[in-house]
Amino acid sequence: MKITTHIPINYTNKLRNCCFATLRHGLYRGLGMKIVILGAGVIGITTAWYLSQEGHQVQVIERHGHAACDTSFANAGQISFGYSTPWAAPGIPQKALKWMFKEHSPLLMRPDASLYQLKWMMMMLQNCGEKVYEINKERMLRIADYSRERFAALRAETGIEYEGRQQGTLQVFRTEHQLEVVENDMKVLAECGIPFEKLTPEACAAAEPALGRVQHKLTGGLRLPEDETGDCYMFTNRLAQMCKDAGVEFFYDHRIDRVEHDGQEVKAVWANGTAFTGDYYVCCLGTYSRDLFLNLGIDLPIYPVKGYSLTIPITDKDAAPVSTVMDETYKIAITRFDDRIRVGGMAELSGYYVKLNEKRRETLELSVTDLFPDGGDVSRASFWSGLRPVTPDSTPIIGGSTYNNLAFNCGHGTLGWTMSLGSAKVMSDLLSGKRPEIDAHDLSMQRYAKGGKVLAKPIQL
Repeated sequence: MKITTHIPINYTNKLRNCCFATLRHGLYRGLGMKIVILGAGVIGITTAWYLSQEGHQVQVIERHGHAACDTSFANAGQISFGYSTPWAAPGIPQKALKWMFKEHSPLLMRPDASLYQLKWMMMMLQNCGEKVYEINKERMLRIADYSRERFAALRAETGIEYEGRQQGTLQVFRTEHQLEVVENDMKVLAECGIPFEKLTPEACAAAEPALGRVQHKLTGGLRLPEDETGDCYMFTNRLAQMCKDAGVEFFYDHRIDRVEHDGQEVKAVWANGTAFTGDYYVCCLGTYSRDLFLNLGIDLPIYPVKGYSLTIPITDKDAAPVSTVMDETYKIAITRFDDRIRVGGMAELSGYYVKLNEKRRETLELSVTDLFPDGGDVSRASFWSGLRPVTPDSTPIIGGSTYNNLAFNCGHGTLGWTMSLGSAKVMSDLLSGKRPEIDAHDLSMQRYAKGGKVLAKPIQL
């Protein structure tokens, strides 16, 4: 007796689609997805690392010849878990006006002939209230503290070396007013369980012995003992090699031309005339993220904020810092490498104008020679500038988009390296069908939505 089973067409379609999705994503069978990462800075490389460890097939597209050639190249060298503070803070508008007339201002604004610059600045000003500042700082500390755990785990698991030091950060103050202002930061640090120490000038010199020579210039300091330092360029490239060893494919010297889509999903990313296809796409392009996705109807609130650095050879190790010293007056970080001092900081709002400004060099030199006058040979310093991808609330954008297979991990501002491993692990967990170990619900683009508008959907696999 022949038995024929008739399956309804609609059920057949549902079954086919379900099977396709399972095979496509393969997560429930341990096969992993094919994931295309855009950008090989520290955010892209750390994201590639964790995704490869979850068994995904990962490709990385990068316009330069190797990793960490943009913002990650010569940053301040600090991994500031406890110093994760929003730029938009109470009193910043008033300070900004005063800074405009200072010779060595930590902030410089130049019109870039775009309406977007004004729009972004207005959005930043809206984040300067006390309540929203505390919300933003908590978000940043949440990611940064999680990243601290991941750094310790990565070193233990891989033995990666990058001239790293785990000796804390010391923020030094020259005025009583600076000491008073930092009290608010200490409240937030205490609420978030971040260890800190308020120091006298004498205690500052005990933590950083070379400061004993200039102790009379200080009113006190704030020490964050869990902060770290190192060479971000070295870290990123060594991790990139570890990614390659783990099977990650790199496509260097590939400039991304466009993103092909059907309104619902990304179909391909075109670079150097080649179509790169995958199950999922993750944007880690930093300051270049916004322009690429505007044509897809995605307006990422990221602005390129220019920063500068000096790399100075050490001439007297005893006169150099032992870790990172933050100069609150000039908003400059002075960091110790093995045989170099990295001096980085300042903020210049001038669009994608990357030309070096010698006046900024003078400010960097002023700070380091004032605090560590005998530590290094400033005349032999290399001068560099880079663009930081800053959001109006200083919190990175981590999560999905309005497209079913597109996610963002970008907008880390001055704390890309600090937050890199934490944000990368969150992204990897989301794309691997895992619940992140920290709360990530308020990290996506959706936090900027008004009036019920959908700017980002939760990642669905």
